[in-house]
Amino acid sequence: MKKGKKLYEGKAKVIFATNKKDLVIQHFKDDATAFNNKKKAKINGKGVLNNRISEHILLNLSQIGIKNHFVKRLNMREQLVKLVDIIPIEFIVRNIATGSLTKRLGIEDGTVLDEPLLEYCLKDDKLGDPLIAKEHIYVFKWATKKEIDKIEKYLLRINDFMIGMFRGINIKLVDFKVEFGRYKNNGKNEIILADEISPDTCRLWDAKSEKKLDKDRFRNNLGNLIEAYQDVARRLGILYEQANITPIKYMKPHSLKFKKTK
Repeated sequence: MKKGKKLYEGKAKVIFATNKKDLVIQHFKDDATAFNNKKKAKINGKGVLNNRISEHILLNLSQIGIKNHFVKRLNMREQLVKLVDIIPIEFIVRNIATGSLTKRLGIEDGTVLDEPLLEYCLKDDKLGDPLIAKEHIYVFKWATKKEIDKIEKYLLRINDFMIGMFRGINIKLVDFKVEFGRYKNNGKNEIILADEISPDTCRLWDAKSEKKLDKDRFRNNLGNLIEAYQDVARRLGILYEQANITPIKYMKPHSLKFKKTK
């Protein structure tokens, strides 16, 4: 697969063209951002971990019928994915109240919700990714009612699966956000899951201690973000690749002997 020109660069990833028009390369950066890009840092190794974790989750979701853009992992930082027309909405699923929800509504942090709460935000950094109603989506034609109905079914299924997956490794799935896009399949638009699912896009708490194992460690200056992401990866059983580097062997120095000339 030939890597072509850069098509798009976001806060956490870069998209490159390939020699196939319906496939692109998604490169995971080490950049960490919060509060609509107001807080920034570069954290070595974050992109590698997110690449592996997202691959693991998307592969598992495809096994239960959730169609997504993932094709294969190319290396430690890059994936080959399907080119989609992204719907400009962040879809949020909440199981436990925390973050902006508690600030907006004055709900006690950590309140377990009786049922999953679905929220929608317009993807626009300049506007601060504002919370919107479904009616906004229909009125401004960002997606059709049929598309949103399908996406909501996907969201609940993804949530059910991930709650069980993380519960099995003693992690609470607090909330997560995902994106969907339209993929041209035999000339017809098909709604599929896109972007990534990782500790960057999920809130994950240890089931016993409620220690945060996600990007809140960066948002709230808790430190040890890489250690938290590594913990998630270890619990998921993800094996790390070894660097394909062969040490250079140096010959033991020795003295040179020269013949004396007459």
